[in-house]
Amino acid sequence: MKIGRFSRLLVITLCSFILSGQVLADTIKVAGIYTQPLQQKWDARLHLALQAQADAGEIEYVFSEKVSNTDYVRVLREYSESGVNLVVGEAFGISAEARKVADDYPNIAYLMGDPGSGYGGEHGSNFSVFDNYIHEPCYLMGIIAGGMTKTNKIGMVGGYPIGEVNRLFHAFMAGARSVNPDVEFKVSFLGSWYDPPKAKEAAFAQIEAGVDVLYAERAGVTDAARERNIIAFGNVNDMNKEENGTNVVVTSALWHMESAINHAISSVKAGTYVAADYKEWTMMQKGGASLAPYYEFDDQIAADVKAKVAAISSDIMNGNFTVEVNDDEPKSTY
Repeated sequence: MKIGRFSRLLVITLCSFILSGQVLADTIKVAGIYTQPLQQKWDARLHLALQAQADAGEIEYVFSEKVSNTDYVRVLREYSESGVNLVVGEAFGISAEARKVADDYPNIAYLMGDPGSGYGGEHGSNFSVFDNYIHEPCYLMGIIAGGMTKTNKIGMVGGYPIGEVNRLFHAFMAGARSVNPDVEFKVSFLGSWYDPPKAKEAAFAQIEAGVDVLYAERAGVTDAARERNIIAFGNVNDMNKEENGTNVVVTSALWHMESAINHAISSVKAGTYVAADYKEWTMMQKGGASLAPYYEFDDQIAADVKAKVAAISSDIMNGNFTVEVNDDEPKSTY
């Protein structure tokens, strides 16, 4: 009997030791490097996805925010020298320089926001790229916006006229036109990724020009919508739930970086990480994008509009409908 108890204790102890060792072996070190403060929505999505993995015990996570492009390569090299297994960040202003760093550290995996995503931008054996491909839910939002505007004038305020923003605006415009051919658009760019007061003023100017619906690609736009009692559509995060109370944000085009981040982490752990374009991991079929709930606006959206959104959403998920990717700069139409 004593031997039996001892044996059971030994087995339990050995199993605990093995499992503990496995957890340690499965935990990798990941660094996040962000050019903006974490209040900025784009970088926040990366940070939250990585923090969730850290909270689950899957990774050891360190990060730096507000890293300027002029200092980015230095920080990238410092983290690469520190023994991390994976670096997640953004290389939009330093694409060539970031690739040179990756070449110098072939045993480290890099997953970087980069304008080459969608255009064969992966590099070498360890430099993967991604971008914000939430144009599909933006098209769906446009359908709703086109059905809700009373003035047939919609305003859009964005950061910069670059691919990752342009494609969202074009998709939104295409969705609106699909149900309302008479709709017109005002388009403004701030020249900044995070300047809520400037975004608010740009939105006010569009409202003065007659728009009664706003696409809030940047923070601050919904403040103008609230003050002038018009509706808005959100971007990247659920702006109804997180920022704006009631009767302002109809829905939002959501970006879920968890799918891409988790795939990269799993690949690094398995030793199968290769340079790849993670574009598809930020789209609807792989869980990288979705449309937020309608909340208090559910009964304010026409039934036929909601039915069309549901049908096209299903077609996107089944591969039967493709939303065009247009990275050209959008222009105001009036």
